[in-house]
Amino acid sequence: MFYYLKGNLQFLFPDFAVIDAGGVGYKLTVSKNTFAYLSPLYGKTAMLFTHMAVREDAVELYGFGTEDELSAFKHLITVSGVGPKAAINVLSTFTADGLASVIASGDAKTLSKTPGVGLKTAQKIILELKDKISGEMVSSSPAESSFVSAASGGGSDAVDTLAVLGYTRAEAVAALKGIDPTLPLETIIGEALKKLASM
Repeated sequence: MFYYLKGNLQFLFPDFAVIDAGGVGYKLTVSKNTFAYLSPLYGKTAMLFTHMAVREDAVELYGFGTEDELSAFKHLITVSGVGPKAAINVLSTFTADGLASVIASGDAKTLSKTPGVGLKTAQKIILELKDKISGEMVSSSPAESSFVSAASGGGSDAVDTLAVLGYTRAEAVAALKGIDPTLPLETIIGEALKKLASM
């Protein structure tokens, strides 16, 4: 019904945002990644891609900072036993690109670190989505994909951290290129910031 909502970001909490669109305040459940994306926009115009979940006892809107995250969410809720809440938890732990990398590598142990997602559910997610992500969920550049894969999720954290600091994903990936992904996250961020300062 709604593909996206655009309006003034009136309220923002770690798990939901309220966007005033045409005088109506829409409450949207968001992931931690979308929360980070929205934080600099508090009180300003923001746009979220949306998914409406209709149950017998409630209608709930979910908001996503990117179409990739929306697509990942839609894939996740097709897996039996994974509802919208669990899908949001997954997307609070991984970016869409990071999730795609974890699924592609079959890393159920890393995926099971998501709150509320056990090893069996993680294995089921990988089994049911592995063939679907090749052309749909993986949209990151080769540089980012290799960095995320090599760091077993740490690369995704580095990209996310730089994004929170105001850099675009492309800038973050460019800055991370050539940095050893096995280094501690703090060291990776420090090296990347030095590169960004000289760009």
